[in-house]
Amino acid sequence: MVHLKTFLSALVLLSGLILSGCASVQGPTEEHDPFESYNRAMYTFNDTVDKAVIKPVAETYKDYVPNPVQTGVSNFFSNLGDVVTLFNDVLQGKFEQAASDFSRIIWNTSVGLFGLFNVASHMDLPKHDEDFGQTLAVWGVSDGPYLVLPFLGPRTLRDTGGLAIDIPTHPLSYPVIKDDKANLAALGLAFIDKRVELLTASKVLDEAALDPYVFMREAYLQHRLNLIYDGQPPQEKMDLKNDGDADLELELELDKSTTP
Repeated sequence: MVHLKTFLSALVLLSGLILSGCASVQGPTEEHDPFESYNRAMYTFNDTVDKAVIKPVAETYKDYVPNPVQTGVSNFFSNLGDVVTLFNDVLQGKFEQAASDFSRIIWNTSVGLFGLFNVASHMDLPKHDEDFGQTLAVWGVSDGPYLVLPFLGPRTLRDTGGLAIDIPTHPLSYPVIKDDKANLAALGLAFIDKRVELLTASKVLDEAALDPYVFMREAYLQHRLNLIYDGQPPQEKMDLKNDGDADLELELELDKSTTP
């Protein structure tokens, strides 16, 4: 019997296979994107699948599922994600934030009925966003080349490696029922819920970008930089960026999608 954890682990293995193949790809001179030819091909693949299947499903979900239900689903998966954040709080030595996030999980899981209601945000317990890619950055690991992974989208080499820890520590990797179909349905619903959150970002991308690939790449890298430094990256790193208004708008939408 194939469990959800096995399915998620397969995605990590697929990512590793993609990385091993990257070495033979001839890339342009862009320093942080040496595999651009591969990345553009994978971006096109992901975009084609998204427009043909994933985005229409997300739009139908948004249009026809009642807003209170959508909010409850988002809150539920956000609460599960807080477990990953708490784990990385501790690894990064952010113990005060870890205490806050632990309290957030307890309140939302109990009073909030397993996270369906986000009561913690009304109790001065803000949501944070930490993952093992950020933890590696805190430990001094460089981001490495930019990569676009199948279905998983934009990453850096460091963030891709972080998936090997983030996936096994996510509660969805430990289903409470022994029903593969139900577990995969939960994973699919989480994916669609995240895609709904990114619909506005997609609109910004479609309307503003002369080169959507470059637009997404720069917005993603800036977004990750802000997450790693908790919204206050050092000026020398900011000087390496030259974001226009449209880039900043997309970055803001990406940020909103990680802070329900």
